[in-house]
Amino acid sequence: MTKNFHEELSGAFLLGDIGGTNARFSVVSADKERVQIFPTEKTADFQNIDDAIEQHILPLAEEYPENLILAVAAPIEGNIIRMTNCHWSIEPEVLIKRFNFKRVILINDFEAQALAVSSVSKTYLKTIGGGTQNPFSSRVVLGPGTGLGVAGIASCNCRFLPVTSEGGHVDFAPHTARDFSLMPYFLKGRNRISAEKVLSGGGFLRIYNAICAVDGITPSLEDAAAITGAAHEKSNKQAGETVHLFLTYLARFAGDFAMIFKAHGGVYIGGGIVPKILSLLDEAHFRQEFEDKGRHKRILETIPIYVMTHPRAALKGMEALARRPQDYMIDYHDRLWTNENKEARKKK
Repeated sequence: MTKNFHEELSGAFLLGDIGGTNARFSVVSADKERVQIFPTEKTADFQNIDDAIEQHILPLAEEYPENLILAVAAPIEGNIIRMTNCHWSIEPEVLIKRFNFKRVILINDFEAQALAVSSVSKTYLKTIGGGTQNPFSSRVVLGPGTGLGVAGIASCNCRFLPVTSEGGHVDFAPHTARDFSLMPYFLKGRNRISAEKVLSGGGFLRIYNAICAVDGITPSLEDAAAITGAAHEKSNKQAGETVHLFLTYLARFAGDFAMIFKAHGGVYIGGGIVPKILSLLDEAHFRQEFEDKGRHKRILETIPIYVMTHPRAALKGMEALARRPQDYMIDYHDRLWTNENKEARKKK
């Protein structure tokens, strides 16, 4: 790794935001002026990422990429990265050999969302309630989707430092009598339940089924789309309460991480779910649950909350990294693979 590694990040970049359900790609041109966006692919439609790139991305690419940056919904550990919520695994050395990439860089998907926080236009930020941003303070980004992602980003000497986490897997805790009545149905014999189990696409169904069980009725809705649809139409009482509780639990969770990061730079809610149910979000109630932290309430009252509505926020974050790597303090250790590394290992 050279001292000014950011100067080596040249050439065209293939960017990939790889979640549990969807894979989104774009190519940033070598001159960094143009971006080519590709249709969203379903991870279930391909055996692995290699096939998705070969069959649906490179044949359409206007410029062959020399570099690959992937934001993946999984911990970046070892030379084989196995996705948390889909069957794909990612082997950077195999990708280098198959597609002749000069560099492959892997980051966590919410690390890319954190990069987006520093670059996405205010047009794509919906403010929830009050608070005043300190642009030089830490920020936190979180979001429910197939799973639940969390990351932080700090500002340091005019550069941004993203901080990865597996915060979606912290314990879920009930607060109210209603929460405690639902908890046995969340657990279903387990010793614990993580926040991700209730704050995700699958979480809608878990909350809904628990409500139906406690209310003594037979569930009639089978997935998150049906539940949120019924809540929008106000055609199902349990669906309405499901969305209400989902947003309540999300507000509490956001408040927890606002305290952990002391996020006076703001809490940013990303992911694919919340923008679709914004019309069902009661801002006053959300702020109340967010701020309900006992003696620390006065701190939470000052922290702004934003919902990121950009449909490809993670790609925007990676775009910023590809175009202005010098603006970001990225730890490339064990997350960068190059042709040079591969050749050096061969000689050994």
